[in-house]
Amino acid sequence: QVQLVESGGGFVQPGGSLRLSCAASRSIFSINYMGWYRQAPGKERELVATITSGGSTNYADSVKGRFTISRDNSKNTVYLQMNSLKPEDTAVYYCKAVLLPRVYWGQGTQVAVSS
Repeated sequence: QVQLVESGGGFVQPGGSLRLSCAASRSIFSINYMGWYRQAPGKERELVATITSGGSTNYADSVKGRFTISRDNSKNTVYLQMNSLKPEDTAVYYCKAVLLPRVYWGQGTQVAVSS
């Protein structure tokens, strides 16, 4: 069982930055992979970035070069650094953990980008 708690969302102007955190209730050392997904109003939930237990990362094309995913095993936390934010980044951001064979989701944190 893994509980995930996201934080760090908020309101920011275009071009600004935010750092999201996803704190897990247990050690993330052995979690197969963790990731960030987002869902905008009226749209499907989509992948933003993932990171494996070995540290390999993967990003959606729309965020490459602007977002960085990282993990701190000592704090059981995964981060998403978001720079150069755009209005189209507005969404609820969810943390996901895959500990085979189960998948766990956090409750989400709202990010709003607007002038």
